[in-house]
Amino acid sequence: MNPILRANLNDVKKMHESALTPAVLTIAGYDPSSGAGVTADLEVFRDHGVPGVSAITALTVQARSGVRRVEPLNSALLLETLELLAKEVEIAGVKIGMLATAELANAVTKFLLRARIPRQKVVLDPVLRSTSGAELLDSEGLHVLREELLPLAGWVTPNVDEAAALSGEETSGRPKVPELARRIALLGGSDLNVVVTGGHLEPPDDFLLEAGGRETWFPGTRVETTSVHGTHGTGCVFSSALLCRLVLGDGPVEAVLGAKEAVVRRLRGQPVAGGR
Repeated sequence: MNPILRANLNDVKKMHESALTPAVLTIAGYDPSSGAGVTADLEVFRDHGVPGVSAITALTVQARSGVRRVEPLNSALLLETLELLAKEVEIAGVKIGMLATAELANAVTKFLLRARIPRQKVVLDPVLRSTSGAELLDSEGLHVLREELLPLAGWVTPNVDEAAALSGEETSGRPKVPELARRIALLGGSDLNVVVTGGHLEPPDDFLLEAGGRETWFPGTRVETTSVHGTHGTGCVFSSALLCRLVLGDGPVEAVLGAKEAVVRRLRGQPVAGGR
């Protein structure tokens, strides 16, 4: 190839690479009511003033009343989508939600290993079962999540029941929360921050175990919701808001406080970040 032409092509490539737009990515299921999943996540990103992109893992038949059916998508299609996004967008952070199957969980694992996104900007929301009782991740998928994905994430945000499932415990409850968080941290390694959300507790206090070992309880109060979605999707809102706060530069405690406030605002039918 002509040296001048080669130089010009390299310049064009550099310009293209430098022009990549930073954005946060949500990998989750599609909820047609927009109470949870990718559409809820994108709304949270928007309210924080953070550009967002998405990759869908599964289609669902659901609304505020619950999940009636889950239709997982093809794992090769998901991986192709993720890799194309990574070529054309600078991924500043990733929120991982519903994965549905082991094949989809494996596809996300492959993507994270190749994309080399900073671990502290990867938030894993382990969506295992809907409030209405529908299974949202198969048993093989749970194994992949525990063994393969947790060591790639910087944050994991289970509720109390999910924390028990991740740690292999049969019982949960407030007294056991710190122990459950420590067990999960051992699965993910020394760089994993664990937030056990307290929506199923009374009062609804959240617990943070930082990667450095510091433990913090965050007091909560029950909110009578005025949102059209009710309490549906609050876990999605928490984890996606947490990612936004981390990308915007918050430390661990500040990020969790910001995510808690986002959930409260959502329950009150307000923009989750004060209409930023």
